[in-house]
Amino acid sequence: MANMDVVKFLLFVSFIVSSCSGFYLPGIASVAYCPKESAETAAHPNCKAPIELLVNRLDSQESLILHEYSAFDFCQAKAEAVGPHENLGQVVFGERIGPSPYEINFKAEKQCAKLCDKSYKSGDKPSEDLLTFLKEGIALNYHHHWIVDNMPVTWCYAVDPVAGSTAPQKFCHPGFPIGCYVTAGGARQGACVIDGRYSTPDSYYVFNHVDITVAYHPIDKEIEGAGRLVSVRVWPRSVRHSTSGDCDEQQPPLFLPATSTNDVTVSYTYSVKFEKNFEITWASRWDYILESMPHSNIQWFSIINSLVIVLFLAGMLSMILLRTLHRDIAKYNQETGDDAIEEYGWKLVHGDVFRPPRRGMLLSVLLGSGVQIITMVMVTLICACLGFLSPAQRGALLTCVLVVYVLLGTPAGYVSARIYKSFGGIRWKSNVLLTAFLCPGVAFAILFIVNIVLWVIGSSGALPFGTLCALLAMWFLVSVPLTFFGAYIGYKRRLIENPVRTNQIPRQVPEQSFWTKPLPSILMGGILPFGCIFIQLFFILGSIWSQQFYYMFSFLFLVTLILMLTCGQASVLLCYFHLCAEDYNWWWRAFLTSGSTALYFGGYSVNYYITKMSMTGFLSGFLYFSYSAIMVLAFFVFCGTIGFFSSFWFIRKIYSVVKVD
Repeated sequence: MANMDVVKFLLFVSFIVSSCSGFYLPGIASVAYCPKESAETAAHPNCKAPIELLVNRLDSQESLILHEYSAFDFCQAKAEAVGPHENLGQVVFGERIGPSPYEINFKAEKQCAKLCDKSYKSGDKPSEDLLTFLKEGIALNYHHHWIVDNMPVTWCYAVDPVAGSTAPQKFCHPGFPIGCYVTAGGARQGACVIDGRYSTPDSYYVFNHVDITVAYHPIDKEIEGAGRLVSVRVWPRSVRHSTSGDCDEQQPPLFLPATSTNDVTVSYTYSVKFEKNFEITWASRWDYILESMPHSNIQWFSIINSLVIVLFLAGMLSMILLRTLHRDIAKYNQETGDDAIEEYGWKLVHGDVFRPPRRGMLLSVLLGSGVQIITMVMVTLICACLGFLSPAQRGALLTCVLVVYVLLGTPAGYVSARIYKSFGGIRWKSNVLLTAFLCPGVAFAILFIVNIVLWVIGSSGALPFGTLCALLAMWFLVSVPLTFFGAYIGYKRRLIENPVRTNQIPRQVPEQSFWTKPLPSILMGGILPFGCIFIQLFFILGSIWSQQFYYMFSFLFLVTLILMLTCGQASVLLCYFHLCAEDYNWWWRAFLTSGSTALYFGGYSVNYYITKMSMTGFLSGFLYFSYSAIMVLAFFVFCGTIGFFSSFWFIRKIYSVVKVD
């Protein structure tokens, strides 16, 4: 019966979250574009002719060090040009959006338009440094990230066909490389494999020409000659320009030898063409990008895998609750007078099961922070399922996470204060301060150290001083007062009454078997919850470290619910086994049993770094593991809190229905 209830609940949730995916980008308005001649007339006041191309920070899968567009010696925008302002999430995530020198007008095609020339003189130290930095960026496969009409400019190319198909698969990447490198041994790296002419050993090929293709959906019924942009694709090429300025594909590529004493001049050009597209509408223009991302069949496999684990645990819990536990309670409640049954099993420790644990203050602080993180995750996922945090809303996801976390200081202080009060704690000031500063302080300390490193090396990923001050203001002026307020309410509430009294003299815990000792049981408890999420983790880490869009929030929401169920079930199951073994020290063990899932998460992050990442250098590894440490800490507190409160509810239930003298 319990299994059927779980299945019905999960099917209902899956129906709800699948319907959530029907919402599309609330708050994003479409823009109509017209030819320049039409846009300048009063007949089309709502049309724009100029198509603004914005540049963003450059990144690489071989290095976590981000660089602004201006860090490389590319053609720059005019001095009076101003880019958009980034929101908090964009700045924290390292985005630096600015104007570009590319001039594009609707339906105005260009062929080999000259952008600028960059000359590098041999023997000139500043010039040689710029050229060396450009070569290093090419060797590390740094990518441009351009934005047009709030859409990423994509680089589409053919990849190997999927299993069971002979047709090559088209992959559209939201970014394109600045060049490619051929090793001294002749091995072509990165994008050099797309053209056989990129083959000179130990050479750097600069992609100094781009063919930009703008696809638009005509809206002649609304405005004659107008259209809405549905895609912008770019094809980068290396071109050694002739004196005539020809940019056709017959021109030889421009390469920079690794060792050369000659002067070098790089000419940057671009071509623009427009294409009508009647099939793609403005509302579905993101589909061709998202279709290149991992398909949903793998996501459904992840869901099914998680459901199998949940049903397995639910079956075991059903057997315990409906058979073993029911039989135990029936025996314990038998009234046989002088022939009363001698107490045994979990009833034997009723006088010690609610004995306050050691380091109760730390446990209460972690539980308060855990409630804050759990609530933040659920609020964020619900907003994402409703479409408010789509990829088109740049930086919205991280902004939502930071703002919601800060505003949830009240439940953190309330829970921490109530739990600590139930432990009989009297150092309430220390409890409130630790709740407000311990977990956020650890995360901020790691970020601050990382930020100092990024400042020193000049990376655009470093947070500006003003953003750091804004984060500190949100923490000290919003989160901390709310935590104090929540703690005040929690301390004013009456003490949590336990269903049984605690004996004055603690009972001695008998010798435990190997599997009921703390360390083996804790490590065993994290395996099943991790098994529910390890497939989803692959996509999440890919979106974080491999610059991929993550948009399947409905799957993530469902997997999060399954994870919470699994953590609670695993913790209750092992807690019951320990009580039957007359070990009443369940407080910390309930927290650590589910919290140990973070240990496997950390191990998976190390494995992902070794097997999936191609990063080089100590700094990239330092940044990767620093950010991973913050995620592991948050995951530890998240899972541990779920396990604790599940066991807390279970123990209060079973001891409230048994008769105790």
